[in-house]
Amino acid sequence: MSPPTSTIFLARHGQVEQVFPRRFIGQRDVPLDKTGRSQAEALALILAGMPLDGIWSSDLSRAVDTAKPTAAGREIKTVPELREIRLGEWEGLTSEGVRASFPGEYEKRGADFSEYRPTGGESFRDLQERALPALERIAGSPGRHLVVAHGGLNRALLCAILGMPLAHLMRLEQDYCHVNILLRDASGWRIQGLNLPPSALLSWAFD
Repeated sequence: MSPPTSTIFLARHGQVEQVFPRRFIGQRDVPLDKTGRSQAEALALILAGMPLDGIWSSDLSRAVDTAKPTAAGREIKTVPELREIRLGEWEGLTSEGVRASFPGEYEKRGADFSEYRPTGGESFRDLQERALPALERIAGSPGRHLVVAHGGLNRALLCAILGMPLAHLMRLEQDYCHVNILLRDASGWRIQGLNLPPSALLSWAFD
């Protein structure tokens, strides 16, 4: 079997500054916290021994700042289509705040993750349809690529690759600064690793 055309290391950004009670973030530009910066450094150490042909990121700072230690001064190509799902007027609100401001809408979203759009926001279907062509473009360049994006976006992409209904996307764990290994060749997409801690890449990288 011929080698894959491209290998994508699809990572979620590092941990962000935590606010309690928790709020919907969406496309708000929330920064990494101290733990998130340490996670980004740890990812860079693991990837340092693995030649990368491209480093790509959502243009939100939490993704760019996760990619920076690995880039070590190399160009990070930012891709707005890799931004997290846009939650419109829900962004910055707690779940209780959403329930108070938009009665019944929180429950509607829970019943239909695929198609429900918050006011001024996107559905997960919308997210998938904007993000998948961007991933395909990146995979069109042969070699190994780091792509740093977001939990919701990664889940939507993985659902597309797996042929899995978006209604089940929350079954796919995407922890902070964990990595999915995606292979793309003439036969299509394959998933070699799912939600791996950076340390797990060592055995894969040096086989």
